[in-house]
Amino acid sequence: MSIEAELRSEFDRLERRETTVFKVLPYFLLAISTLVTVLLPLWDVPVRLPAVLALSIAASVWVLWFHTLHPEWHPNRPLMGLYYTGLMVLAAGLVAMAPWYGLFVFVGYPQAFQYLTGRWRYAGVAATAVISAAAYLGGIDNIRTGDLWWAWLGIGVVSTMLASAFSYFAEMSDQRIDKQRRALAELHKANVKLEAALEENAGLHAQLLVQAREAGVLDERQRMAREIHDTLAQGLAGILTQLQAAEQTLDEPPVLHRHVTNAMNLARESLTEARRTVHAVQPEALAEGRLQDAIGEVTRRWAGVHHIEAVLTTTGDPRPMHADVEVTLLRAAQEALANVAKHANARRVGLTLSYMEDLVTLDVRDDGVGFEPKAKRANGSADGGFGLAGMRQRVRRLAGRLAIESEPGGGTAISVSVPSIPAGGER
Repeated sequence: MSIEAELRSEFDRLERRETTVFKVLPYFLLAISTLVTVLLPLWDVPVRLPAVLALSIAASVWVLWFHTLHPEWHPNRPLMGLYYTGLMVLAAGLVAMAPWYGLFVFVGYPQAFQYLTGRWRYAGVAATAVISAAAYLGGIDNIRTGDLWWAWLGIGVVSTMLASAFSYFAEMSDQRIDKQRRALAELHKANVKLEAALEENAGLHAQLLVQAREAGVLDERQRMAREIHDTLAQGLAGILTQLQAAEQTLDEPPVLHRHVTNAMNLARESLTEARRTVHAVQPEALAEGRLQDAIGEVTRRWAGVHHIEAVLTTTGDPRPMHADVEVTLLRAAQEALANVAKHANARRVGLTLSYMEDLVTLDVRDDGVGFEPKAKRANGSADGGFGLAGMRQRVRRLAGRLAIESEPGGGTAISVSVPSIPAGGER
């Protein structure tokens, strides 16, 4: 159970106990006063017993009717003011006939606090104190015969002051308790809202987990698609090109052997890269050397297979980059060279790897036939085939930029710029 719930339970328990005592107290004090008054004749104290009993019954009926049987009347201040006035009149009559009913008069203090408000509450306290003072001095007859009027007045004033002081502190305590009760109620409302918010957040968290899982699955699918295209698809395309060339040179054994060898090498390399892709391992070229060396080796081998002059130039201060940065640039170089081989009909290709303070840029330029970059391809996309789309996805994942410049007959230039995240740095 929370502290807030424990405090509310404690307040409710104390309130129930206070309510029970308050309900029973008038009858208990009236019964004690009557019992003591009835027993007094044993010590030769004269009492007008029939009148006392009749007035006691009237007082009990009065309290029963207003105090006990009709709790719905309690908020009606004028009506309860009438009840309190009648109660004080009955109490005064009982004290006048039998001083022991001063015990019963005590009930006027808590009832004044409950049923009266403002200055009327202190008026009720004063009336109760004056009647109690008469009981202290043995009743009205004793005051009259003993000439104790000044004593009665003095005791009444002192009793009124003390009772008023106690009533004031009780009122302050009641206000403090009421504030605490309201604060607990507000706290309870806040806790209810907080629990509802936590439940809602739990639902949103579960939804976000599902979305994150789905996004992770989609991202992994896209990664596999890009890797398959950059390894298997390009490798198979190269193998097919070499085998077609070999088919056309069946009568030239040396050339035929060279094409078949190239096809076998491409098959082995593609198989190795496919295995590394499945296990999400860094490409072999990067695993065994630096980025500029890996791109240089890819460029050299591509030039040897396709008999196209290709040169890599490195500028800036070469340094190890984050694995994702290096893989993105290496795959971009492979894709750009593959597109040159398939579409450009170029004689020369120049690659420039530039290390700058905040960026690493790879530029690939060829002197081929070029194309219209904004024209839609056969797949209906203005971004080119899947290779360019995959390259664009890789670059965007690193908050980089891919730019393509080309025109029919004017060659093609592809520029990839990505943040220069150092090795071991955060993406």
